[in-house]
Amino acid sequence: MFKSWWSYLIVLIIIIGVFCRIINLDIKAYWYDETFTSLQLSGYSSEEVTNQILNGDEIGIEELQQYQNPQEDSQKTVVDTVKRIAIVEPQLTPLYFILLRFWTQCFGNSITVIRSLSVVFSLLTLPLMYWLAQELFQSRIISLMSVGLLSISPIHVLYAQEARPYSLYTLATLLSSVLFLRAIKLKSYQSWFLYAISVTFGLYSFFLTCLVYFSHGIYIILTEGLRLTKNLRRYVASMIFGIVAFIPWLYLVIQGKEGIQKTFSADKMSMARYLIKWIRSLTLFFVDFDLDPSSPKVYLIPFSFLLLLIIGLIFYSFYFLYLNGDKISRTFIFSSFFVPLISLFVIDLLLGTNRITVTRYLIPYFIGVHLAVAYLLVRKNFQISLQTGKQIFWRFILVFVVSLGVISSTMIANAQVWWNKDPQNINHELATMINKSSQPLIVSDVWFPNVISLSHLLDPKVKFQLVVEPDVPLIKEGYSDIFLYQPSENLKTQLSEDYQLEAVRKPLLWKLSSD
Repeated sequence: MFKSWWSYLIVLIIIIGVFCRIINLDIKAYWYDETFTSLQLSGYSSEEVTNQILNGDEIGIEELQQYQNPQEDSQKTVVDTVKRIAIVEPQLTPLYFILLRFWTQCFGNSITVIRSLSVVFSLLTLPLMYWLAQELFQSRIISLMSVGLLSISPIHVLYAQEARPYSLYTLATLLSSVLFLRAIKLKSYQSWFLYAISVTFGLYSFFLTCLVYFSHGIYIILTEGLRLTKNLRRYVASMIFGIVAFIPWLYLVIQGKEGIQKTFSADKMSMARYLIKWIRSLTLFFVDFDLDPSSPKVYLIPFSFLLLLIIGLIFYSFYFLYLNGDKISRTFIFSSFFVPLISLFVIDLLLGTNRITVTRYLIPYFIGVHLAVAYLLVRKNFQISLQTGKQIFWRFILVFVVSLGVISSTMIANAQVWWNKDPQNINHELATMINKSSQPLIVSDVWFPNVISLSHLLDPKVKFQLVVEPDVPLIKEGYSDIFLYQPSENLKTQLSEDYQLEAVRKPLLWKLSSD
């Protein structure tokens, strides 16, 4: 009775997760990274934009945002989009941007449309998660629980509503994992060919999927031994197929040294901070209340205790899986989680980067966490005979974990900003102030994607004069209010000779008035 009742409740949870993904797409702050996504779609380079609009001339929002989306009459094509990705963001690879460019050409350039493609990819991960859990556990209730946890996972909801390729990254990982297990089981050329195609699809979706495929090779070695079995030979052939198909992109990436250097650069941090950020990233797959170390301690202290409980649950789920899971499910989940994680840790040590602390890079690897926790919760609640006290305890844990996910996802779905959009998280506040003016002018020498991000929240009446530091624009008369947006110290100093500076919202927004 309890098992049947929970099956219906899990379906309801999945529906909630779906709903959280599709609502309020237009109210979210269109922040810096998303602005850069749209810039890549347009095919324009930063240099072209700088030369054309960062010259101090007055421009309107329409002129500013022409560099955000592909136009039918533009000379820029999808080839220009691919070239820009190779130069600026080679770690992302081009498939998402190609698909999004055609998506916007078919359905329009609104923020809702642009973000909706990520929603589609995220929704497709749900049936793939069910399929993957079925391949591993052959249990309907565990599969439903796995989908339920994924559907209300805060980090997956967060990136489902963002115009970046991380939902596609997750989709590619799940698809390849399912096809890999099917190929191992069926042992047919057709199944291995489909897996090889999925490898190519994954590499072109996000470069770090290569670590997922590395974990698949480790899985074969752990289950079949270090010998040249038929499965290992076909796995190697699939890898060769995928790598050969990926060579054109590798060639473009090598040409764009600037992007490679940017990808592997990072701020230095202590090992303690490094580990703390990774642990926080791990818990974000179950609970996220938009808190960070700068949050008030009255919230931070109980939240830290909550994170410790989640960490304990995660590690216990792996321990429980190790003791009770069969060889296939145990080995696959352990290799899919630990192999990429250890690989990233080694890369960080060798190159001095902090990739393992960047939550969005880890999204697919933590699918194993959802599977392990789903297995634990189902076995403890539905399949193992427990004393009444233990049954109550584990049903409380189940309700507790689900409640955290539902609350977190609901908060994210209804919020205009979240921690991942910092420091652009007050653009709504700034835009409200600027829009109150009858004829506002914005002067800025900050890098233009920041201004474009703000422009998505502004009324058409707003005008801009943009320059590159140390240039200073010649400001004309006739404006009701003149604002400085993220000005450099040089710009403030130069303009203070002719105007009085009034801080509206330090250090991002200032107002100029005549002496």
